Amino acid sequence: MSSDLLARHRRVMPSWLALYYDEPIEITHGRGCRVTDADGREYLDFFAGILTNIIGYGVPEVRAALDRQLDTGVVHTSTLYLIRQQVELAERIAELSGIPDAKVFFTTSGTEANEAALLLATTYRRSNQVLALRNSYHGRGFGTIAITGNRGWSASSLSPLQVAYVQNGYRYRSPFRDLPDADFIAACVRDLRDVIDTCTAGDVACMIAEPVQGVGGFTVPPDGFFGAMKEVLDEHGILFISDEVQTGWGRTGEHFWGIQAHGVVPDAMTFAKGLGNGLTIGGVVARAELMDCLAANSISTFGGNPLSAAAGLATLQYLLDHDLQANALKVGTRLLDGLRPLVGRYPVVGDVRGRGLMIAVELVEPGTTDPSPRLATRVQEHAKAAGLLIGKGGLYGNVLRIAPPLTLTEEEADEGLRVLLAAVAATDEEARA
Repeated sequence: MSSDLLARHRRVMPSWLALYYDEPIEITHGRGCRVTDADGREYLDFFAGILTNIIGYGVPEVRAALDRQLDTGVVHTSTLYLIRQQVELAERIAELSGIPDAKVFFTTSGTEANEAALLLATTYRRSNQVLALRNSYHGRGFGTIAITGNRGWSASSLSPLQVAYVQNGYRYRSPFRDLPDADFIAACVRDLRDVIDTCTAGDVACMIAEPVQGVGGFTVPPDGFFGAMKEVLDEHGILFISDEVQTGWGRTGEHFWGIQAHGVVPDAMTFAKGLGNGLTIGGVVARAELMDCLAANSISTFGGNPLSAAAGLATLQYLLDHDLQANALKVGTRLLDGLRPLVGRYPVVGDVRGRGLMIAVELVEPGTTDPSPRLATRVQEHAKAAGLLIGKGGLYGNVLRIAPPLTLTEEEADEGLRVLLAAVAATDEEARA
């Protein structure tokens, strides 16, 4: 069954549309943190549809909200009409954002949200110059590809923007890796100043950054990193956009928004993925002055539609009612504590890092720091064979990405940890054979 679907997929889908595994799977059912494929095989899901099924599968509260909306017969109206659920969701997000006098614009994806944020910033500042981080990923649109600092995901050099890239806080492969946190931050800030002085015309519109780089391999800068950078941005009047598509809604554990680890209130934040728990929704929350700067008319045909907004409200309420941010911290710490000893125990593991339920294991060629995408793929295959789904990313495709639903229990964390440890051990043995 799966092999037939794979052949059909290859006939009609683009060759650049990536699939996991030597034998890709079709996920047909889900409940809690577990999914079942078309062949009836069950897996513990540690990637959650790329961090999107944030409260798991088959959640009754989300299903009930969708049923209530479907029962009205109205799935879509567009933003040309009032949408009660959209207004209610915008009110909740504006309040939770911490941005003064905030307004919200809804889209259908993180790509579209980041495109909208770039439009706002460049219009407001009357400049097409943008600062982005090395190893960043912000989507697959024309503008967002232009600010993606990761060659593996940047398909075109053509761009509507003038982009300059600054240090990203990724310590493992940084030239400043051996410095203490304060000195590391200071060195990256000096680089930021140098880039502004040498690579821009001065009137930069904005800097956009992921508080924890997602596709880039869950790279975690020291606390205060973006706070120090924002001091420089403020000197030049440069806006700061926090891309919270993967870090929002409590996933990082210690904070509801990833940027809060740095003592920063950004001018705008973008969001998507987890808010709809699988329903398509994204958006921008920004200062009213920035949000209202567009002089032309615009709409969002599908953004914040009644069905997605209903799912967003139900998901957000569930997150808050069950304090899943605290669970992400507790269970994420449990996983990190179990994975960190891999460094030093197995020569194939170069680094373990993370925050909350965003955890990375970086695979290297044994005895070196050379990135090893082939070994990361082997760990991923071993984990799948044992019933665990994990992601993969990083600049070189050598980083395992672990990001389960925030509803993960301690028992499920321990189960997944056992599989991961065994998969790494098996891969290390193969590498030394």
